[in-house]
Amino acid sequence: MSATSVLLADGAWSDATVKLGNSLGAIAGFLGILLLVFLAAGRASGRITRPLAVAVFLGPAVLLLIVGLVAPLVRTLYLSFYSDDSSRFVGGRNYGWALTNDSVHHVLLNTLIWLVVAPLTATALGLVLALLVDRMRGQAVYKSLIFMPMAISLVGASIIFKFVYEARDASQQQIGLLSQLAITLGWEHPPNWMLTQPLNTFLLMAVMVWVQTGFAMVVLSAAIKAIPDEVTEAARLDGAGGLKLFWFVTVPMIRTTVVVVLTTVMITTLKAFDIVRTMTGGNFGTQVLANEMYSQSFVQFNTGRGSALAVILFLAVLPLVAYNIVQLRKERAVR
Repeated sequence: MSATSVLLADGAWSDATVKLGNSLGAIAGFLGILLLVFLAAGRASGRITRPLAVAVFLGPAVLLLIVGLVAPLVRTLYLSFYSDDSSRFVGGRNYGWALTNDSVHHVLLNTLIWLVVAPLTATALGLVLALLVDRMRGQAVYKSLIFMPMAISLVGASIIFKFVYEARDASQQQIGLLSQLAITLGWEHPPNWMLTQPLNTFLLMAVMVWVQTGFAMVVLSAAIKAIPDEVTEAARLDGAGGLKLFWFVTVPMIRTTVVVVLTTVMITTLKAFDIVRTMTGGNFGTQVLANEMYSQSFVQFNTGRGSALAVILFLAVLPLVAYNIVQLRKERAVR
């Protein structure tokens, strides 16, 4: 090894050591401050005890909320009214561009398709699997296998499916499961799946459905098991069974849970970025709002337009979050 390589290696090691030391020092300082605050709160007495306890326990959470959410939100809203380099105030021009540009219209349409198809499919599959698995022996094993994709990041799931959708000429050996399956079934020249519009958009949605179906199944299975046996038995005595029992008894009893699961998956889908970024980069007609926001901000370096898209995305998520909170409160009130 040359002397230059040794010096570079030593410099990199020294830099890493300094950064690690700074990180550990910051963590130790934070823990030290918390320890001092808790000690002070423990020794407090009199009228200040309760306010001090509230400040100690809620203060860090409120501070992190302000620093990590409120401040970035205000800054993003501020930047959305400025030019690409944040040097000139342009008013609502960035929002006008977002609402009138044809390419952004296509992005919004793709996002709407994602918002409708992926959550409905994942929730429906989760409900069907919840009903089927609950009637099987060793259901814990099957539930674990179906839920397992939730443990994989969306980037990891995207890489897995990128190999599944890999396309080669029919004369070559196939490594893509979908292409090999198509050839086996008699399709001599399957297409390049990721280049075929609008099929590629739905193939990307399959990744989200694969990940979220396990979550829907587990939650809905718990809701189904919470239905009182007396209700089910009474319905059967009245002649309900099979599909009627499911549609007129099971579904109404778990309606609130179904809505909560659906809206939760919709929120996740609306913020879908990892899948599109990893598999297509938003090309070939697969662009969605979250990825377009990233592209405008960090690829084209147009901070104003990227911030405007971020605000639009936030406004789209907000009603779903509010509705989800209302439904959860209703469910708790019933319990």
